[in-house]
Amino acid sequence: MLFPRYCLSTAAACHSPVRVRLLPSPKCLFDEPVQVKVEGLSPNQEVVLRAKLTDEKGELFQSSAAYRADGIGEIDLSRSPALGGSFSGTDPMGLFWSLSAKNAHKKLVKRDVRTPFLVDIEVYSDGDTEGQLLAKETNERGFLAEGVQRLPVREGRVRATLFLPPEAGLMKSDSGVQCSEASLIHTAILLFKT
Repeated sequence: MLFPRYCLSTAAACHSPVRVRLLPSPKCLFDEPVQVKVEGLSPNQEVVLRAKLTDEKGELFQSSAAYRADGIGEIDLSRSPALGGSFSGTDPMGLFWSLSAKNAHKKLVKRDVRTPFLVDIEVYSDGDTEGQLLAKETNERGFLAEGVQRLPVREGRVRATLFLPPEAGLMKSDSGVQCSEASLIHTAILLFKT
């Protein structure tokens, strides 16, 4: 039987490297929840998790919270309570909703929905973000589902964007009449005018 080189003996606790897992996937839409798990910590180890993202204007938004690993060295944000920081208590998405800029007047605004926000989830030792970085994973939070089309609408003084789902070829309207994308856009424009 082979043991990893970081296992000192069979009697010693054998730890895998610390890692962050984002479930169901590191990529998701912005409004979809993500499950954050940390694995490979020592039992009852205290760490700080930090989320950070830089917006399109270069403004840094951050949040952090202290956690204590369970008896097998894992943290699951859906079950593990934050001990303090940007928020406290059990909140699976706390690191995301509590993101804030140093300047309290700056708000997180997405200007180009064609590109995702990249949120880094970092794990620091010593219960402080000045401690050693133990693990990092990036969550890509997109705004457009695969295949969605963005169509600009310019009619008179109306300026808008129409988002069409991938299956938006020939569709039935509420009246049962089939219509194409072009007539759908024209209908949407008429609705905007009324």
